[in-house]
Amino acid sequence: MREELDSIDYAVLRELQKEGRLTTSELAPRVNLSQSPCWRRVNKLETLGVIGGYHAEINRKKVDLGFLAFVMITLDYQSTDKVKNFEAAVIKIPEVVMFHCLSGTEDYILVVVAKDIECYTEILHGKLHGLPGVSRLHSHISLKEIKGRIADVPLP
Repeated sequence: MREELDSIDYAVLRELQKEGRLTTSELAPRVNLSQSPCWRRVNKLETLGVIGGYHAEINRKKVDLGFLAFVMITLDYQSTDKVKNFEAAVIKIPEVVMFHCLSGTEDYILVVVAKDIECYTEILHGKLHGLPGVSRLHSHISLKEIKGRIADVPLP
């Protein structure tokens, strides 16, 4: 059974989404708690898995990964073994930064980052085309990122 979160829990989450490196002494006054209850709230949210971790937000362009493509994949046949093999192979590709199973025409979407179109072409031909069970693969190149941060979950 899922534990219900209250307004203070959501306040803690909103503040940590804005600034994940806050100490409990910095966070506590922002959510109208003293330091010990604030620490207990954060600890509870971590224990429940509501907070899954703390990460650095890296500007991919500053680390020479300015190219982004969405790759739509359809499998030729979806036996349990083929799906497992396909998913395991995709997970091993470091340039794939997001990977989702879909409903609809395509079976999967991958978000792939690369330095440029030439590097993406190497990933496409050297890694993606060789994935097991793929019957169709097509790329959509991102021309402009308008809103890309998924760390900001809309909270009540």
